[in-house]
Amino acid sequence: MTSERTVSIVIPTLAASQYLDVALVSVMPQARELDAEVIVVCDGPDAVTAEVVQRHGATLITLPVQQGVNTGRNTGIEASTGELIVFMDADIDAPPGWLAALVAGARAYPDRDMFGGPIRARLEGARPGCGREMAPITTLDAGPEDCDVERVWGANMAIRRSAIERLGGFDPSLLGRGDEEEWEYRYVASGGRIRYLAAAGLDHRRAGADSRISTLARAAYRQGREARRHDRRFDRARPAWLDLRILIGCGWHTVRRRCAYGVVMAARAAGGLREALAPRTP
Repeated sequence: MTSERTVSIVIPTLAASQYLDVALVSVMPQARELDAEVIVVCDGPDAVTAEVVQRHGATLITLPVQQGVNTGRNTGIEASTGELIVFMDADIDAPPGWLAALVAGARAYPDRDMFGGPIRARLEGARPGCGREMAPITTLDAGPEDCDVERVWGANMAIRRSAIERLGGFDPSLLGRGDEEEWEYRYVASGGRIRYLAAAGLDHRRAGADSRISTLARAAYRQGREARRHDRRFDRARPAWLDLRILIGCGWHTVRRRCAYGVVMAARAAGGLREALAPRTP
């Protein structure tokens, strides 16, 4: 497809209109400033999401049934026209200058095709941890300077269209943990390098009931199982005894430090252990 714009922003989402509203409030002014298109791909029909997208002036594509985030990404790629395709999640808040920093970084490093920036956790109203542990949602911090990294995450990620055309799209069969990593493996295996852009940071949000420790723990348990399946797929699964050791350590940490995040970390380890002990399907 011939590029009509320099930048396209693709936001795959489920029915999460309150998060999406905040994301579009933060992103749309930056997109207009740089003449970037914003495409929201809703994973299944949702009238409220459609209303939010229309109100902010973004483009909406609705999948007929739920098919997963990678199908959403691929659908957005096919509908977009920009040479630099920026992927973000619906539950982010991008401060002014975020998009400009991504675009400037892509121009500054023409020998890289994939970029990402800091992802800062923002748990609104949540009980804090002890300060010794990372927040229990996806974050990324590779320091205050630009550098090459092994991975970036789909909440804050940009790829040149030429690289996608060369290597193909995201694997639609991957659901949950590691959905973007398989593409990154292909890219790095082809000789590509991933550039971390320190100025292109944004906030990853959890609000209301989603920021409660009980909700985060349930999500962490599912992620632990998904992570074990993902690592097994790439022959990187750690021994089950290590998950047990981590689970015990998290329990000690929770009690000793009175750390609410320890509960979430324990739930993730428990999910990994449960998946490790589950019967393998052929």
